[in-house]
Amino acid sequence: MIHSTAIIDPKAKLGKNVCVGAYSVIGADVVIDDDCNIGPHVVIKGPTKIGKETKIYQFASIGDDPQDKKYAGEDTQLIIGERNVIRECCTINRGTIQDQGATKIGNDNWIMAYVHIAHDCVIGNNTIFANNTSLAGHVTVGDNAILGGFTVVHQFCQIGTNCFTGLSTIINKDIPPFVMASGNLAKAHGLNTEGLKRKGYSSERIKEIKDAYKIIYRSGNTLEQAKEKLELLSVESEDVKMMLDFLKNVTRGIVR
Repeated sequence: MIHSTAIIDPKAKLGKNVCVGAYSVIGADVVIDDDCNIGPHVVIKGPTKIGKETKIYQFASIGDDPQDKKYAGEDTQLIIGERNVIRECCTINRGTIQDQGATKIGNDNWIMAYVHIAHDCVIGNNTIFANNTSLAGHVTVGDNAILGGFTVVHQFCQIGTNCFTGLSTIINKDIPPFVMASGNLAKAHGLNTEGLKRKGYSSERIKEIKDAYKIIYRSGNTLEQAKEKLELLSVESEDVKMMLDFLKNVTRGIVR
């Protein structure tokens, strides 16, 4: 289960049935839960926690220092949930004390080759990051979001649940839930309706989301005006309430 050339720090903790490939390095204060598979030539630095049944492919760098000039060796961490797949050459950094002190990744995420997730990012569950997607620091990505290949996200941006971005999208503002965005710079291009249908959203729910989208994007409303009008719809729809709550927390403006 542990290759003879792997280097495991005595202060690391490995659960049951953990495999570690050739020449991988597991540092101090790394906790790897049961049934994880760490490929060859992987470097994991602590403090880092990795949940059950996560698979990390070769040449990934997990839990290293944040790429932030303000970082001065403080004790920060990376927390990765269960059943994640992290493909070749990904880099995922720990947090900074200027934020919450931790980078957090949820469960069941598919993180493809050469993805970079910077310090203090918070990733939900069931996301897909296609090859070469890069997140700057302090980015939040909601559940079920899909980021197309070479998507680049500016620091402090928020990407809502069930969003979808196209190839080579550059994001410098927030993307509300359910919205599709693409371009350089990113613009909104309708709703991720196909994704919602695959997830079992009813026609009625999708119509409610479409009505909210029209208020935000197709009715000439300012952001403040859109929020006022969404208050009425949100009483009847949890999805619209989610969109409204997202807009209330926007700090960088939204893609248009």
